[in-house]
Amino acid sequence: MNETAGSALQAWQSFYVIVGSSAGALTGLQFVVLTLIADFGTAGARGAAISAFGSPNVFHFCAALFVSAIFSAPWGGLAPPGIAIAVSGAVGVIYSLIVLRRSLRQKEYKPVLEDWIWHAALPLLAYAALLHSGVMLARNSVDTLYVPGGAALLLVFIGIHNAWDTVMYVTVQGGLARAQSDAPRETPREAPKPEAEKR
Repeated sequence: MNETAGSALQAWQSFYVIVGSSAGALTGLQFVVLTLIADFGTAGARGAAISAFGSPNVFHFCAALFVSAIFSAPWGGLAPPGIAIAVSGAVGVIYSLIVLRRSLRQKEYKPVLEDWIWHAALPLLAYAALLHSGVMLARNSVDTLYVPGGAALLLVFIGIHNAWDTVMYVTVQGGLARAQSDAPRETPREAPKPEAEKR
């Protein structure tokens, strides 16, 4: 094993244990989020909204877990994990573009600027960083190890933010819908009877 590569990867072990275990645990959060979404909206629109705003969070958490697993494995050098990271980054970039297309096509929710940043721009940035750093690691650039670490951490934060944002949106919308359905309906008042009928 290359001593420089081995010591560099060893120095990151604790970081990736924290990031990987957090990503794995937070994946379970999505079951709660998707359960809330399932009770909201019509079936067709709900499916489109889940594909655009719910499912990507699981992908981001799993990507962070995958990156952590790659860097926790006992590699003989930086080239093999670099190739794996580059491939995962390329897959992430493609998936981010698919999610962007889904977000544009769905009709359930109209995204605002914050949504475009957190659901489209930041994930694309994180996966592009993984792709770039993977290529650099394959060339034995030890200093590049900070980039996939930052990208993995960013993916965890993206997943947390987007899951919380979805829960808040569904909770508020559900509360408004319940308030409207529970509001007492006014019974129409009887029209005053003509004077002749009263006698």
